[in-house]
Amino acid sequence: MGYVAVKGGTQAIEESIKRLKYERLHKEQVLETGQIEGGMRGLIDQVMSESSLYDEKLAALAIKQAEGNPEEAVFLLRAYRSTLPRKYCSKIIETGEMKVERRISASFKDIPGGQILGATTDYTHRLLDFNLMKETEQTVKEWLSSYASGNIPFDELQQDLDLVLPKVLDYLRKEGLIPPLENNDAEPDDVTRESLEFPSSRSQRLQILTRGETGAVTSLAYAVIRGYGALHPTVGELRVGSLPINIEHPNEARSGEDEYYIGEIKATEAEMLMPFMTEKDKGRKELEFEIGYGLCFGQNETKAIAMGILDNCLEHPDSSFPSHNEEFVLLHIDSVESTGFISHLKMPHYVTFQSKLDSVRKTKAANAEEREEVQAYE
Repeated sequence: MGYVAVKGGTQAIEESIKRLKYERLHKEQVLETGQIEGGMRGLIDQVMSESSLYDEKLAALAIKQAEGNPEEAVFLLRAYRSTLPRKYCSKIIETGEMKVERRISASFKDIPGGQILGATTDYTHRLLDFNLMKETEQTVKEWLSSYASGNIPFDELQQDLDLVLPKVLDYLRKEGLIPPLENNDAEPDDVTRESLEFPSSRSQRLQILTRGETGAVTSLAYAVIRGYGALHPTVGELRVGSLPINIEHPNEARSGEDEYYIGEIKATEAEMLMPFMTEKDKGRKELEFEIGYGLCFGQNETKAIAMGILDNCLEHPDSSFPSHNEEFVLLHIDSVESTGFISHLKMPHYVTFQSKLDSVRKTKAANAEEREEVQAYE
C-alpha cells in the first residue's frame, strides 16, 4: 500500500537515459578502462571489496559506466556477479602465506621480520601536486626507469615482493599473552546465497563487514572509539600483500597433491588488539587482550581496521551501545541496501503523500471552523 505503478512516460524515460549518456560524453573525452585500472587503484579496490568480486578490469568498467560513483559501480558489479556460475570453491586460504608488500604494527616497534612501510599515503603532506596536471607518458617512463635503476636493484625489489612473514600475534600466543587460536573447520555461511537472519554466525558477520560500504564501516568504528562503544583498540598487525588461490582437481579424489594454483588476489588484513580487565581469584584483576579481525580485497587499510573493531563489538553484544548490536550494524553498512532504500524515496509516492495532504487539509479546515465558532460566540 502507498505505492502506485507508473504507466506511460516511456519516451521521457528513454530521453532521460540518452541525457545520462550525453552527460558522460559531452566533453568528448573517452576514458579508457585501462586508464581507470592503472590510475585509480584505491577506487578499484574499494569497488571490488564491496562487490565481493575480484576482477580489476570489470571493476574499471563498472566505474566508467557509473561515472566514478562507487555506490553505482558496486551495484553494477554485484548484479553481474549474480549471473556468474559458481564452478569451484577454493581451498582454505592461509593469510600466513601472504606475499607481504606492506606490514606494520602499532603495538610493537621491533616485530620479527621488521616493519615494512610499502606504498602508503601515511607519510605524504596531503597537498595538491599541480605537477600531475603536466604529467605525460614520457615523464612517467622516465620516472619508472629512474626508479628501477635506483639504490634497490629491480631483481631484489621483486624478491622483496615475495616476502612471506609470520604473524605478529603468533609470537604473543607463544608467550601466552593472548589465548591460543583454534581452527574452525565449519563450512562458512554464504550471505550472497542465503538471506541474513539473526542471530548471525561469525562467518556471516565478517562477510557483511567486508562487503560493507567503506565509509559506513569506518564511521561506525569511529563512533565506537569516540564513546558509542566499549573499545579502545590497537593495531596488532596490519598487512597488505598477495594471497595464493588454489582449487582441488575437479574430477579426481581429494588429496593435497591434486591442488591447482589458479592465481592470487591482493588483500589487506588487520588483527586488532582489544585490552580488557578480567577478574581472577579473590577479586584479583588482570589485563588481557581480545582480537578483532578484518580482511578485504585490495589495499583498503582503514576499512580492514574498522572491520576488526566492529568484529569484536559484534562478538560481544551490549544493549548499551548500538555499535554492539548486530542488526543495527549489519543492516546499515551495505551500500546497495542503504542506497537502494534512500533512492526509492525518489519513486512515486503519490497515494501516501496525497493521503497526508488530505489529512492536513481536513485538520486545518476543522481548526478554522472551530476558530470561527469561538469568534462567533465571543
